Amino acid sequence: MTLEEKIKHLRTKAMEEARGEGNAIIKQHEDALRQLAKQHEEEVKRQVETRIKAEQVSAKQQLNMAMSKAQLELKREISATQFELKKELFQEVEEKLNDYMQTPQYQALLVTYIEKAAGFADGKEMTIYLNPSDARWKDYLEEHTGMKLTISKEDFIGGVRAVIHERNILVDYAFKGALENESHKFSFKGGAGID
Repeated sequence: MTLEEKIKHLRTKAMEEARGEGNAIIKQHEDALRQLAKQHEEEVKRQVETRIKAEQVSAKQQLNMAMSKAQLELKREISATQFELKKELFQEVEEKLNDYMQTPQYQALLVTYIEKAAGFADGKEMTIYLNPSDARWKDYLEEHTGMKLTISKEDFIGGVRAVIHERNILVDYAFKGALENESHKFSFKGGAGID
């Protein structure tokens, strides 16, 4: 082999070796870049998942707050409506009671109440009070019960009240207390499902 052939051969070998080393370096860098890109992709994916979860939690909290606010407002509206309905109902009850108090059945009820109070007193001294609105029936009731009646200065809507002095007892057959008690106990049940 001539010198030129040797040089050519040496050059070819050196070039092949340099290309091999260059290709190995390029492959090594490509592998490192792929690994780095994969790690970066996984990190971004984790960050995205974390952010999505945080946004979901925030959205749920906002939804829960909105639902709570809406439920509270609904309860207020229901309560206000129930208050108005209850008020109307008891106004209607009072109207019906006033109508009832004009009937002979009411007079008979007063006689029954007076007789019950007298029976409870068992002969002890007592004062039986009629509501001022029932003053027109005083004579009728005294005649039918044989009891002396007093017109009350206090309006207790209707019925009778009796005080047994010796035992310091109030026998209360007044409508006012019964209406107030029923109004206090009354509540709407069912329907909206809100307590």
